[in-house]
This record gives sequence, C-alpha cells and structure tokens, in this order.
Amino acid sequence: MADETAHRRLAAILAADVVGYSALMGRDEEGTLAALRAHLADHIRPSIADHEGRIVKTTGDGLLAEFASVVNATRCALAFQAGMAVRNEQTPEAERITFRIGVNLGDVIIQDGDVYGDGVNVAARLEGICAPGAVCISGTAYDQVIGKLAAEFESLGEQTLKNIARPVRVYQALGAGGGSPSSSTSAPVRDQPSIAVLPFANMSGDPEQEYFADGLTEDLITALTRWRSFPVIARNSSFVYKGQDVDIKRVAKDLGARYVLEGSVRKGGNRIRITGQLIDGSNGHHVWAERYDRNLDDIFDVQDEIVQHISAVIAPTLDKAELARSTGKRADDLDAWDLCLRAKALLRQNTAATNKTARALFERAVAARNDYSDAYSGLAQSFNQDILIGVAADRSATAALAMGAARTAIRCDPASSWAHHELSTAYQWLNRLDDALDEARVAVDLNPNDAYALHALGNKSDLAGDPDGISYMERAQKLNPEDSLRHSHLTFLARAYIAAGNFAAAADRARQAIRRAPDYVAAYYAMGLALAHMERLADAREALARCDDLSPGFVASRADWAPYANDAKNALLAEGRRLILSRE
Repeated sequence: MADETAHRRLAAILAADVVGYSALMGRDEEGTLAALRAHLADHIRPSIADHEGRIVKTTGDGLLAEFASVVNATRCALAFQAGMAVRNEQTPEAERITFRIGVNLGDVIIQDGDVYGDGVNVAARLEGICAPGAVCISGTAYDQVIGKLAAEFESLGEQTLKNIARPVRVYQALGAGGGSPSSSTSAPVRDQPSIAVLPFANMSGDPEQEYFADGLTEDLITALTRWRSFPVIARNSSFVYKGQDVDIKRVAKDLGARYVLEGSVRKGGNRIRITGQLIDGSNGHHVWAERYDRNLDDIFDVQDEIVQHISAVIAPTLDKAELARSTGKRADDLDAWDLCLRAKALLRQNTAATNKTARALFERAVAARNDYSDAYSGLAQSFNQDILIGVAADRSATAALAMGAARTAIRCDPASSWAHHELSTAYQWLNRLDDALDEARVAVDLNPNDAYALHALGNKSDLAGDPDGISYMERAQKLNPEDSLRHSHLTFLARAYIAAGNFAAAADRARQAIRRAPDYVAAYYAMGLALAHMERLADAREALARCDDLSPGFVASRADWAPYANDAKNALLAEGRRLILSRE
C-alpha cells in the first residue's frame, strides 16, 4: 500500500517543458514522440541521476524533478540544456525538441512520491516565462548558487507569476546552455529589438532626488518587462552607466539594445520636471520624447503616474519605429518579427480584407518560428476581429479558432497579456462570460499599463454589469491617447454611457470617435442612439442614415442587438433605436 502520509521538506524543484509541443505533434506525431523518448532515455534521465536528482513525474511534453541540493539542480539544468543544444545540431530546425527549464528552492509537500505546493508551482511558472533553450531560476535559488557555479546570470527583475501571491525575483542563465556569455566585445542584437533604460539623471543638485531618479528608472525597467514583445536589458547592466556622460550608440552596441530610453529629473520648490526620450541606438535619432511637469503632493503617486504613462506609450512607439525599419526589406528577407509587425499594422485597420491578409502573415510567422507567442496572439485577434465586424461565416467556429490560437500563445508565453486578452475575447464570443472576465483580469494583472487590455477589461466588466467598467475604459484612454484603435474604444465607451443613462457623455465619446475615424460606422450608430435619447431625433436619424451609407444593411443587422447581461441596459439601447425608426 502506498504511503499516504504527507510531510514537508525544503527541496530544489526543476520543471522542464517542450517549446511548441502541439505544433511539433501536429506536424509529425510519431516522430516527435520517438525523438522525445530518445532524449529522455539517452540524455535527460542520466543527467538528472548524475546530479543526484529524481524524476517525480513526466507529462506528455515535460517533466518535474526533485533535488536535495539547489546547486545540483541548477547544474543539472545547465547540463540538460547544453546537451540538448548538441543533440539538436544535426536536426532540422522545424523538428528540434527544445526545452524551457525553471528551477526553484522552496518548501514542498511530499505525498505518495509526488510533490506539491508553491515550491513546485513557482518552478513551473518560471519555466513558462523562460526563453526557449534557457534556464530561469528564482531569487531563493540564485542566492544559494551564486559564486558556486561557473555560469553567470542576468536579473530579469521581479516578475508577477500567474497564481503566485507575491512577485518573484527571476534570473536567467547567460549563454548557450547557461554557460558564460560570448567573449565578443559587443552583445548581439536579438531578432526582436531590445531596449535599455539608462539611469535617469538627477539635475536638481539635491542628493535626495537621487533616490527618486533611481526609483523611477527601476520602476520603468520593471514595467517595461511586462511587455512581452521586446526584451528589456536588466538593471545590473544598464546601471553600470549611472552618472556617466555616454555615447548612446556605443551603449546600445555594448548592451545589444536597439533602443535606449534615457531621461532626467529636475526639482524646483514643490514642482518636479521629468523628461524622457527614446533613442534609436543604431543612428542616435530620437524616436519619442516627452516632458512631464507635476506638483509633488505625493512623490510616490507622481512616480507611479509617470511610469504608467511612459511604459504605456513605449511599446506602440517601438512597433511604429520597427515597422518603418521593416518596410525597406524585401519580402523574402522578412523574419517572424517583421511578419508580425506588418500583420499587427493590418489588424489595426480592422476590415475583412486586412484581417485576412494579417492572418496569412501571422501564419507565415508561426511557420518560421513555432514558439512565437505574439504570432499566435495575432492569429487569435484576426479571428476575433472577423466576429467583431460581422464577417465570420460561423461565429462559434471562428471563436473556437481564436480560442485555440490564444491558448497556444499562452502555452508559448504564459505571461503574455495580449494572449490572455485574446482568449478572454474568444470566451466572450462563446458566451462564457465568467471565463472572459477571469482572463481579462489576468491580462491586466500581467501588464497594468497595456491600454488595450485595460480597455477590454472595462468593456467586459461593463457588459457584465460592473459599474467600474466605464472607469477602466476611461483610464485606458488616458494611458495611451494616441492609440490607433482609439476610435473603436471611444465607441464602446459611448455604448456604455448610453446603457448607464448618461446620454450627453455618450454623444461626446461618439463624436470624438467620428473625428478620429470619419468612416467608422459603429460610432455613427452609437451617436444616433445617444441623440435620440436627448430628443434630437432629426440629428439621430441623420446619423443612422450615415450608417447605411457607409455599410448597407448595418442598421438592420442591429435589430436584435442586446450585448448586456442586464435587460434594463439592453432596453435603453433598443429604446434609442425605436425612437429613431418611429415615425409617429
């Protein structure tokens, strides 16, 4: 009989998982299983045994191992990856089995030979955010192994891991298989452009402001790491340049960063001025610059506000800069990053034709790199947008495709806010509203400064009857006023204000949407409903006539529009329509 007594002990846990397992199985199920069994038998199991560990369990695409020593566990993880790199050398890239590995030292529960608890969960979550072929370890593990291994580690800062109550310090081993970094004088620039945040300069001559400037820089680094579309150079690398008069192009080359964010802090009385500028490290040109003047009523509130604003605008700014850089490339020279950039630009146009073209580009990106979370997220968004604009032939089938792509994106990168947002939207189309809200909250938890995810949480909360939904959407507008989808988001806000009975605010948001996108049909419909409730029936009828001019049949397609869970809110939308169409 198995021993059912549970007991606790401190243990090092190694969690490993195959990157892009579903895609590998989809291409060659038998070949993938045979290769994985060979790796386990010939390399992985012997490596774990050699380092005095035991395999707790294997799953179809991964394994969990326990070690008494975290040094042995980390050394095993590095040897594991180094061996896999060698074994993959002669294998075509599309057939390679590549692992991510997370290592954690923590308290675990042992029962019937299995292990449970946060010590295990953290290791699994670390594996999920790790780069393919790399090793990530927790801060508790790092504190024990530093100085005891030849490997060097790069700090990834504190990371918020799904279902883990507190942020976890994370470190990633440098070099192939966790070895030392290359002896090259300059770090390589990655396919996805990385960004370095230099310490903000204290221009006040006040030593007290040094703490504020450093805190602002550190918070910016942490906030930017939540954007998964570009790597962020770790603090310990960028802070080397603190207090130095630097050549930005040289810094970018040394750090392997395509972009450098720098800035300054200047205090005068109870006022503070913060400047920031994003610079292209290849040519020294400014990509973005802004100045913020604030009262110092609460220095921490000011710091949080500035971090939110800068981190919210940096990602879309980088996308625009990279798209411009990519346009000069020939079609045959486009890599997965370029393909995703072009596809994302097409998605912003949100038409049937551009969605279809974007989808083809995302599919090419997946073919080029089958573990690329953003490519799968983009595929999911293209399906979700087909439903949104009413061109999906089968709504449920299209939503299922979006759900599948989003789940694959999450598998590739569990910390992707975009992926969780698209899964949330797919759930919404499938009328799984509780699941939709849960995923929307996860997306915002992962990246609170993603205006896109915050707006989506607000919209779904509003539809479910949460009065905070409007405030979430309004905050999203402030985070990124130049959002390319602002006209769409303003229209959702207009609908929300109609349902809340605030018709003047609804008309105002619809009017703003029309100013930004004069041909956006949904904005005219919202405008018409709001004006009808304000007893401006002539203007309301003109707005609905404009709808059918832009999209014949649009008004008729909204005859049974009832997006809210609350019947009274749907009744307000229906009443606005009835007032317009009534000729009494």
